Amino acid sequence: MRLTANFYLSEFTTSQVAERNGFRNEPNEKQIENLRLLCVNVLQPLREIISVPIIISSGFRSFVVNAAVGGRFNSQHLEGKAVDFTLPGMNLKEVFELIPKHFSFDQLIYEFEKWIHVSWNGEKNRNELLIAKKVYGVTKYERV
Repeated sequence: MRLTANFYLSEFTTSQVAERNGFRNEPNEKQIENLRLLCVNVLQPLREIISVPIIISSGFRSFVVNAAVGGRFNSQHLEGKAVDFTLPGMNLKEVFELIPKHFSFDQLIYEFEKWIHVSWNGEKNRNELLIAKKVYGVTKYERV
């Protein structure tokens, strides 16, 4: 199922953890609509600006998948409102800094210098900018 010109539902539901453990990772209609809105409002316009494929590493997570990956109990991934992604051949920090100049979002997190997390929550968007780092093995979030 196509969500936008460059994004398909399967990109957001494919999970190695789910496949390895035999977990179902299928969103309901509301969660699919949330994924579509995330694509329409952030991912697709970003893709058009940077002209580089966006590689989804984590999109929708069912409750069991979220628990298996150590996600928070209130993760927006559970609602289909968040995605983690990488960009081959691009500087992630530069893309992290580009997004707030062009888009509204709920949270934008530059995580461990390895991927970007972005969420969309419509009119409730907080435009919260964070950088996640490991400090003595514990994840710390720094506001930007």
